[in-house]
Amino acid sequence: MKQLVILSGKGGAGKTCLAAAFAHLAHDGPSAIKAVLADADVDAANLELVLRPERLEEHAFTGGSVAVIDPQLCQGCEICQQVCRFDAVRSPSIEARQLTYSIDPIACDGCAACVFQCPEQAIHMQPQIAGRWYHSQSRYGPLIHADLFPAQENSGKLVTLVKQNARLLAMDTGCQVVIVDGPPGIGCPVIAAASGAHLALVVAEPSAAGIHDLQRALQTTAHFRIPSIVVINKADIYPPGAAQLEATCADLGIEVIGCIPFDPAIETAMLNGEPVTQSQPDAPASLAIIAIWQTLASRLN
Repeated sequence: MKQLVILSGKGGAGKTCLAAAFAHLAHDGPSAIKAVLADADVDAANLELVLRPERLEEHAFTGGSVAVIDPQLCQGCEICQQVCRFDAVRSPSIEARQLTYSIDPIACDGCAACVFQCPEQAIHMQPQIAGRWYHSQSRYGPLIHADLFPAQENSGKLVTLVKQNARLLAMDTGCQVVIVDGPPGIGCPVIAAASGAHLALVVAEPSAAGIHDLQRALQTTAHFRIPSIVVINKADIYPPGAAQLEATCADLGIEVIGCIPFDPAIETAMLNGEPVTQSQPDAPASLAIIAIWQTLASRLN
């Protein structure tokens, strides 16, 4: 079983479009591969908008913990308020009918300093449900995806959970590859998504910041020794920029396996909730994506 992760240095580069097209081609194309799909962009999960899966399982994701004060044990000594560096401890308020100290769950950072300093042991840490992850069945195979609740942290932990379940499902069902729609950037979620991958496909754009974004993504994959290849999306909107991207990849020893032209067919397909390779297989972008997938399928096999 191989893991293919699709990354980019920024959002909106076309990762989800490619992941949806690869899911279609892996299921129905001439280079079909039995695959499990994983949407690792838990902060803005949108692969299910294109694949329109049916949810089979739903599970809660427990992120960090916040402090909670037991009003029956609190003696109002103020120590918790003194040690809190995040101003999360609220003073008693007659107007709010609050007779003891309490914790603001939004402001609490989960450091537990108040727990260790409370002489009455009136404070404890309470785990918080930070999101949910799902096992769904799409038209093109099983999909593991998740939603992180607004303002919640530990997205890297949730990405790891999504990948682990996708990997276990692939092993149980005998799938040959896990296709991971990765998050943008180079932060913790990207590291979690790329961890254990056999091949990283980095999507670049010929924009003013395209070279910088590409270099950041390639530096991340190189640090973790993940073999990487590059696809240039919207390559024809700024040919000098595309040429600079190819020159940069040549200097770094990275192969560019394809260039996708700007094509309104992609927007139409996304609005209709379909991969472009299914809705308009003869479109210029579809033909380029099909050629890219054939190259990837041969390497993954």
